[in-house]
Amino acid sequence: MNPQINYLLNQSIQLILTNKLDDAENSLSRILKMQPKHSDALCFRSVVEAYRFNFSEALKWIEKSIEANPKNAVAYSNRGNILKDLGRFKEALASYERAIALAPSYEEAHNNKGNALQDLKRFVEAVKSYEKAITLTPQYAEAHNNKGNALQKLHRFEDALESYRTAISLKPSYALAWTNMGLAFGKLKKIEEAMHCHDKALAIDPTCSEAWSNKGILFFNIENYVSSIECFDQAIIINHEFASAWADRASALDKSSRYDEALANYERAYELRPATDFLADLLIRTKLKIGNWDGLQQEQDRIKNILLASEMIFEPFIALSFLDDPNLHLKIASMCSSVRHPNRKIFPEIERRPHKKIRIGYFSADLWSHPVALLTAELFELHDRSQFEIYAFSLRNGPAGDLLRPRLEKAFDQFLRVENKTDQEVVALARELEIDIAIDLGGHTEFSPIDIFSYRVAPIQVSWLGYPGTTGTEYMDYILADKTLIPESSRQFFAEKIAYLPDSYMVDDSKRTASLTIFSKRELGLPEDKFIYCCFNNSYKFNQKILESWARILLKAKDSVLWISENNPFFKDNIVKEFAKLDILSTRIIFAQRVDSMADHLARYALADLFLDTLPFNAHSTALDALKAGVPLITCIGEAFPGRVAASLLNAIDLTELIANDMGQYEAMAIDFALNSEKLRAIKEKLSRNRSSSALFNTQLFTKNIEAAYSEMYQRYLADLPVEHISV
Repeated sequence: MNPQINYLLNQSIQLILTNKLDDAENSLSRILKMQPKHSDALCFRSVVEAYRFNFSEALKWIEKSIEANPKNAVAYSNRGNILKDLGRFKEALASYERAIALAPSYEEAHNNKGNALQDLKRFVEAVKSYEKAITLTPQYAEAHNNKGNALQKLHRFEDALESYRTAISLKPSYALAWTNMGLAFGKLKKIEEAMHCHDKALAIDPTCSEAWSNKGILFFNIENYVSSIECFDQAIIINHEFASAWADRASALDKSSRYDEALANYERAYELRPATDFLADLLIRTKLKIGNWDGLQQEQDRIKNILLASEMIFEPFIALSFLDDPNLHLKIASMCSSVRHPNRKIFPEIERRPHKKIRIGYFSADLWSHPVALLTAELFELHDRSQFEIYAFSLRNGPAGDLLRPRLEKAFDQFLRVENKTDQEVVALARELEIDIAIDLGGHTEFSPIDIFSYRVAPIQVSWLGYPGTTGTEYMDYILADKTLIPESSRQFFAEKIAYLPDSYMVDDSKRTASLTIFSKRELGLPEDKFIYCCFNNSYKFNQKILESWARILLKAKDSVLWISENNPFFKDNIVKEFAKLDILSTRIIFAQRVDSMADHLARYALADLFLDTLPFNAHSTALDALKAGVPLITCIGEAFPGRVAASLLNAIDLTELIANDMGQYEAMAIDFALNSEKLRAIKEKLSRNRSSSALFNTQLFTKNIEAAYSEMYQRYLADLPVEHISV
């Protein structure tokens, strides 16, 4: 080799290592002037661009290097790294495999291949790649660390800890291994150990952006959002291109009700890494939460096309807000579950053991004054103790001093607080108690128990109430529903078998009644002489098409106002602006502030004349509230589960005339009731009669029906019959 070229090449390597990239570029340019096809110089020129985060340019240089020397395994491995940074994971994997074909003992290529496999969610294969790298070079600390990361994805947290300990024993100053070990301890809910690891990483390297970010995640998980944001700030100061830190900071801002800042942070993360799984849904969720629909329809259409092509994993719950397509709901849930909640066959098969009383376990993070618990409290009390033993597995405490919590704790034979246990510990406890039927009251919602169910917590597993759709998993045996929600033609869009309840799938607590408080229209900001439409749905159920429909209604029913939940100040301001675009004055939109007392909330419903439902995500518990309070509700029935719930309730209370088949019919009904006081009076009288005579508010009847469903599930299980659709 030319001595001058050799000198310049070594010089450029040292300059790269000290981050003097401009000087390194100059040295490499001098080599390339002398030898334009010098493969090593071209390769390091690519490294310079990669260090500048200019990955497209880096790819051009590495392609030139490979063209100059097609048998350079290092160049193929580097090419894989660049493709990985560009989000082109399948191509990256192919490049690493080419490097390994050229140099089978190239341990770094095996390690890098494992990284690409992780990006492709192929974690078992990733572990094998790391093990191959370790076999080749047992002292390879980075491979041990990366193996730990893959093991975490497989929920093998204790094994992951061993990998990190090995990495640290080989390289005590390995900050990344320390902070990754902190993540594993966090998953095991060992908070002190986790914090120690992150602090140790930062003591070693205060500029380790990953350690700051991971510490922020730990603070987030223990609900210390102020400290969480401070940590993410440090991570971003160190690495302004750190997309996941921007996204995690956004989540902490969201929890702090700083929604406008959260949206800006999600947008920054999305700008940096648009193909990141679950990022687009967080962005859409925040826009929906604050009623900011600028460009939202186009983004939703784009996301729909990406989902159809299976190119992104999306949060199922958010998709319910803008997709009225049961086939897509199944696809999204299945894709999400395959990555986040795969079937984890770690525990042995459950031995079939008949019990005199069927042991029912309700698993929920919402056993406090949350809509799920508010609806189900009396059901838990009414269960027939001669036939059933009832267990609660409470995954979260809920707010301090919650008024419903003491009642719930008394409603169960055993109320088990498992918030400080790992998923596997909860599974072990439930199996020790020999739970026969486990009920998931969360599905694809925040803090849900679906991961617990992925280990097979009980021989019979059932999804009900908390999530209005399929879980998309192979281990959830049944979903409780009714024939309005899931007609026979829609069974194909559910991974579960359907356990059909008569009437409606939704239960109510008969003790949940309106207070004796008599609210005046004046004190709630309502006009005395106007027809009052209302909708107290959450902000994520509102959309442009619904507002356009409501605007047409308001323009025809001139002596009317719309009374809706304020939700948050950003939502309020944006909704007023959206209505203004549709020629609706702000004085016709009245915002209801949140009241802490459910009884008072039910009492104020008396001031409303008609509830206007949303689509594709209906009112659920709020629809039940309206009917309970004597306010008629009109709905437009959708194609998918969340858009059919209000129709289910109206069928159960025999008010089918309030179900519209299209938005034109929905608008005509809404206008007619406002202009025809006699018709409104008649429907209110019918609602009043049916509340006391129909099945919808008969909690004792509902309890018998759901118990009949549980009994049939259990008898089929004891008889070793396959899981199949059942009807009560």
